[in-house]
Amino acid sequence: MKLLLLICICLLYFTIFACHSVKSNADSEMKVALDTANYTLVKWIDSIVQFGNIPKGKQISVRFRCKNIGNEPLILVNVRPVCGCTVTDFTKNPIMPGSEGLIVATFNSAHMPIGNVRKTIIANTNTKNGTEHYLFFEGNVNADSTIKE
Repeated sequence: MKLLLLICICLLYFTIFACHSVKSNADSEMKVALDTANYTLVKWIDSIVQFGNIPKGKQISVRFRCKNIGNEPLILVNVRPVCGCTVTDFTKNPIMPGSEGLIVATFNSAHMPIGNVRKTIIANTNTKNGTEHYLFFEGNVNADSTIKE
């Protein structure tokens, strides 16, 4: 019983230490991102993505690429969709000068009305050319499930 208690205490200690370490790293990246001396420039390779026609109920993923065209590491501080029908994932590590980063938005058309759709993603960055960037994807949700994409 004592051995089990000791193992539980050790696991708890390591879990707390690991969480603290991840939080500290995120805090330090946030400090770097907020310091204007570390600002860089971003070029959005894809800022508007057309997904064409999809049948209602289908999920699709669209990709937005960005390139760090400045001299400091580019940090995608936060990326969020404007509505609940979309979830995002993005490059979490700093993007070095000359390198590219990626935002993936997954859109669920299940509860969307039939017709044209235009959705917005907001990306916050440490950039001189504005820290809030609006990205868009658009297309048509159709009731016909026989549509070819």
